[in-house]
This record gives sequence, C-alpha cells and structure tokens, in this order.
Amino acid sequence: MDTAGVITGAEALWAQVTGFALAYAFSILGAIVLIIVGYMVAGLLERWTRAGLARFPAFDQTLRVFLSKIVRYAVLVLVGVTVLAQFGVQTASLIAALGAAGLAIGLALQGTLQNIAAGIMLLVLKPFRVGEYIDAGGIAGTIEEIGLFATEMKSLDGVYMLTPNSELWNKTVTNYSRNSLRRNDITMRVGYRDDIDLAQTTLGQLAAADNRVLAVPEAETFVVSLDDNAVMVTLRYWTATTDWWPTRLDLTKAAKKAFDEKGISIPFPQRDVHVISAETPAIASKKPASRRGRAAAAGSERPS
Repeated sequence: MDTAGVITGAEALWAQVTGFALAYAFSILGAIVLIIVGYMVAGLLERWTRAGLARFPAFDQTLRVFLSKIVRYAVLVLVGVTVLAQFGVQTASLIAALGAAGLAIGLALQGTLQNIAAGIMLLVLKPFRVGEYIDAGGIAGTIEEIGLFATEMKSLDGVYMLTPNSELWNKTVTNYSRNSLRRNDITMRVGYRDDIDLAQTTLGQLAAADNRVLAVPEAETFVVSLDDNAVMVTLRYWTATTDWWPTRLDLTKAAKKAFDEKGISIPFPQRDVHVISAETPAIASKKPASRRGRAAAAGSERPS
C-alpha cells in the first residue's frame, strides 16, 4: 500500500473526528454533566424517599426499599432520555418503543407481576405480619418473611413453605395471632343418668382455678345439645392468644380426671339393638313314600 495514501486517509479520518467533536462538543459536555447530576439526584431522591417513608410506622421495610428504588430508576430513565435528546435522537419514538417493550414484557411476566402487585397489597394492608400464624384456604403456617414475590412460612411441624403472594391475596386469610384475646369451647359428653348440674359445676370450678382464664368475660357452662348417646356440656371461656393452646390442653385433661373422681361418666357412642324372635310356622314336609313303604301300608290295611 502506498504510504502517501495511508497518510491521506488518516488525515481525512482525523478531520471527520475533529469536525464531529467540534459540532457535538457542547452536546457531549452537556450529556456528561446530565449523567453526573442525574446520578446524584437519583441517589438523593432515593434516600429522601426512604427516610420520608420511615416516618410512617405502617410502611413495611421491604415496601420502603421497593418504592425508593422505583424513584431512583425513574429518575435515571428520565436522564437517559434527556441525554439522547441532546444528540438529536427522536425521544417520542424511543418512548413508544420502550412502552411497547414494557407491554410485551408485562404480558410475558403476567404471573410474576401479579405476585408483585399482591405483595405490595399485602405489605400495605398487612392482613398478617412476621411471626403470626394464619390459614389462607388451607395454606397454614407461621409467617417468616413477606417478600415482593412470595411469602416464607413454617408449618406447625416445622416444614418450610414458600407461597406465591397471589395465592395468599386471593384467599380468605384467618389470622389466629392478630387479636390479643381468644375464646375457647371445651365440650364434654355426660351420660343421661349422671348429674348434669354437677358436671357444669365441675367445669366451672376448673376454669376458676386456672389463672390463664380471664375473669372478664366470665367463664360459663351450659348444655349445648342432647345427642343420641350423651348430654353435651360446654365450658366457654376467654384467654390470651398466647395461652390458648396450653390452656385448652390442660383444661381438657383436668376435666377428664375431675369427671372420673366424681363418678361422672363419659359415654362412648353406642346403640341398643333389640332382637325380636318370631315363631316360624311348622310346615309339614310331604314326601312321596317309597314302593316298599306303600306296600307295607297296603298290607296293614287288608282285612284278616
């Protein structure tokens, strides 16, 4: 290759680069300034948003971080569009393309976005919190962590559960830990021949002797039903939610022992069967006599 040609080509390329730099010098400088300032403003707004939401105790930590990140990335996207506008890029068509791409991504990730929306609603409305025991349409366990996509739970037998937020949001949630007080009913079976008043008095004494049973509302006993095999006597009382299970177990055991000591029977399901003996009419069986039998009979009937 000719050396003079190479030098001429390099000079032409340098001239084009120099011309481009001179033409877009202010645009490049402005873009650099916009990127630096935009990055600083995005970080500042993120911190302000997180600090502002921290003043409201109702806002969950996960939700505060999520919203502050949205503010940050929204500012960065705005800065990027502005920088492209500095170089003459048609931002209207770019925004339309980004919108179409966002719509396509949203349709492809419909299930994931549904979980995110459900997670935000769960964090805002707080039907349950970490440490509470819930049952949502058969999904039961203690809440370990509430995330944007799924909720971590632990069942009563210690099994780890990861449930999508949409499953919890679309079901009726029963929160057994939210209220500080809970009512409990212990129903005992009493025989029909036993003293019902004694059974009620015994259950009332057990409730009064237990310090975990609240005095207000006062515990009460009553006959709830008359079943086929027993009279159903119920003890109704209120206790703290944290004492609900141990109180129920202890009182049930104490009721059984007290009934045994006082001779109050707890009948098991039984059924009386009456057997009626009916006399079957005697049916004489008439069998045809044999030839020898008929001959003997005929001989006996002949006159001597």
